Amino acid sequence: MNGRWGQSWVWIVTLIAAIAAPWVFFNTSTGRQSGFVLSMLSQMGMMSILALSYNMLLGQAGLFSLCHATFFGIGGYATVHFLTMAGAGSLPLPIELIPFLSGLCGLGLAIVFGYMATKQRATAFAMITLGIGELMTTAALSFHHFFGGEGGVNTNRMIDHSLFGLKYASSIQVYYLILAWTLIAALAMFFLTQTPLGRMANATRDNFERAQFMGYDPRIVRFLQFALSGFFAGIGGGLYAITYEIVTFDALAAPLSANALLMAYIGGTGVFGGPILGAVLITLLQSGVSLMSNSWLVYVGVLFIGMVIFAPQGMMGLVMAHRPIVRAGQFGRLAMPYARVIVPGLLTLLGFVALVELTSFLTIGAAQGKTLVLFGRKIDVHAVLPWSAATISLLGGMAWLRIEARSFRQVWDGLMAELKPRRSAA
Repeated sequence: MNGRWGQSWVWIVTLIAAIAAPWVFFNTSTGRQSGFVLSMLSQMGMMSILALSYNMLLGQAGLFSLCHATFFGIGGYATVHFLTMAGAGSLPLPIELIPFLSGLCGLGLAIVFGYMATKQRATAFAMITLGIGELMTTAALSFHHFFGGEGGVNTNRMIDHSLFGLKYASSIQVYYLILAWTLIAALAMFFLTQTPLGRMANATRDNFERAQFMGYDPRIVRFLQFALSGFFAGIGGGLYAITYEIVTFDALAAPLSANALLMAYIGGTGVFGGPILGAVLITLLQSGVSLMSNSWLVYVGVLFIGMVIFAPQGMMGLVMAHRPIVRAGQFGRLAMPYARVIVPGLLTLLGFVALVELTSFLTIGAAQGKTLVLFGRKIDVHAVLPWSAATISLLGGMAWLRIEARSFRQVWDGLMAELKPRRSAA
């Protein structure tokens, strides 16, 4: 009970932080919140729904899908047409409920494609979903009546139909609409994990043959998970259309499906809240770091590779690994080992970032006659010193980090060995 209460407090604090976040960046001179921050926070909400719905496949059912953006995109396209119809008076539905219709559109398409795709599993399933994703991208570029071709379709979200009398002309109103639907969708997906379907999805993921031997049909389980994940992805797509009032083929193309995979995996597929953490982090990299560096995709790629090699359980998996130590009141014993690891880790990171930025600027920025500003200082990319300092920082930091990592591992293993008898007794 105490563990559940503690987890509830984490979610309550997260929700309060999400509600208050726009007001932290309130500009008193203009009397409004930062437009950039609101856009980024809105993106985090939509991507959290997308990542959580993708984790219904990857984390909960063990299905590696490559077309999940298809259902996000179809929800977005349908929402544009719903808003246009509502604005014309032919769909008397409040804007707050339109994302539910978007989810139904995602559900319908997921039922059609899921019937075919879920006949297979593992590699065959992944290949089928890859084909579905390419098929839908081609359709979006070819069938202009619904998809609008390369230019996409646009609409106006101010339809004068609202449960609360709101116009949704301002970004802050749209943000709180997204937050409300993110909360609803996250709670619904969490409760689904507690149902027999959620338990059987885990069973078919862990031991396909044994679940089948017990009398369950794994294909039906895969089909239901696939269809429901499409429903929630469609809700995210609907919020995307309401926010930007335009949807193009990018909303259902392969890069967005890859983003869903990145967010779920980096955050942690084994913990329910992991994809949310991944969505926040990837959105920060895309929205924040991309403004400071043209090489932000390099950092995303290296982060993904690093997580696969060193932390396959994701960031939330790393956090959860500390839970027994925290419960035993022994976390203080890790303070000094962590401090010793962080210093060489930062040195390695600074060297890596410096080399990436120097290389990138040498091939792009220098040709444009610009000046590189790195860590608050102007850098001459043709000088020897910056390259030497970056290389020494990277290589020296890596060597130092390797030594400290071994020491940290010894402390960690010693702690876990001490706690093992206590956990066995409990």
